[in-house]
Amino acid sequence: MDNNQPIYTGKAKSVFRTPVPGELKVVFRDDITAFNGEKKDTLAGKGQYNARVSAFFFELLEKNGIPTHFIRMEDDKTMIVRELTMIPLEVIARNVAAGSIVKKFPFKKGQLIDPPVIVTDYKSDEHGDPSINDDLILALGFLTTEGLREVREMTLKINKILKDFFLNVGITLVDFKIEFGCSGDKIYLGDEISMDSMRLWDIQTGESMDKDVYRLGTGDVLSVYGNVVEKIISKK
Repeated sequence: MDNNQPIYTGKAKSVFRTPVPGELKVVFRDDITAFNGEKKDTLAGKGQYNARVSAFFFELLEKNGIPTHFIRMEDDKTMIVRELTMIPLEVIARNVAAGSIVKKFPFKKGQLIDPPVIVTDYKSDEHGDPSINDDLILALGFLTTEGLREVREMTLKINKILKDFFLNVGITLVDFKIEFGCSGDKIYLGDEISMDSMRLWDIQTGESMDKDVYRLGTGDVLSVYGNVVEKIISKK
C-alpha cells in the first residue's frame, strides 16, 4: 500500500498509513472551513497550532486516566496515533449556552448550563449530521448499553479536566466536540481537541477565542489561535 496517499481526507486533517501495523499518521493541514465547507481558507501556521494543542490535551488527559489514540508527535503538524475503528458519533459537551443550542432551544446565549449537557450527533455528511438519541444509537449498533455509559462518563470526566484547566488560564470552556473509536474491546478518545473543536471565551472580556472568530468574521483568527496556544503552553 502507498503510504504517501491518504486513507482519509477531512476538512482540516489527512490520515495516512505508516509502516507500523496499528499506527496511523495524522497531518494537521492549514485549511479552515465553516458552514459545512461553504466558507474556506488556508492560513499558514494554523495546522501547527491545532496539532500542538491537541497533543498537549491528549497528554494531559492520558495523565488523568483517559485513554486516547495519541502516541507521539512526528513533527510540528504530524501526529502518530493508534489506529481505531471510529464510532460515527460527535459527542458535544455544553457548559454555557451558545451556537446551535440557542437557536434550537429556549436558552439565552451565555446562560450557564449546570450540570453540563451532553448531546450527540450522527457523523454523516450524507445525512447532514443529525442529532441522535441513545435509543437510535443502540438500534443502529453504534454502541452497546455499556459502551454508551462509558462514553458518557468519559465525556463528563474530560469536560471537568478541560474546564478546570481553562479556568486556570483565564478562559471559559463553553462547549466542545469529541469523537471516540475502538481498538478491540476498548474505547479511546480519538480525532482532535483544538480551537477548531472547542468554543472558548475570554473570562474577562467574553470575546471568542476559537473558530467562531472565523465563522463570524470578527477578527484575525490566526492571532486568536496563537494567543490560546501561548496561554496553554505557559502552564506546561
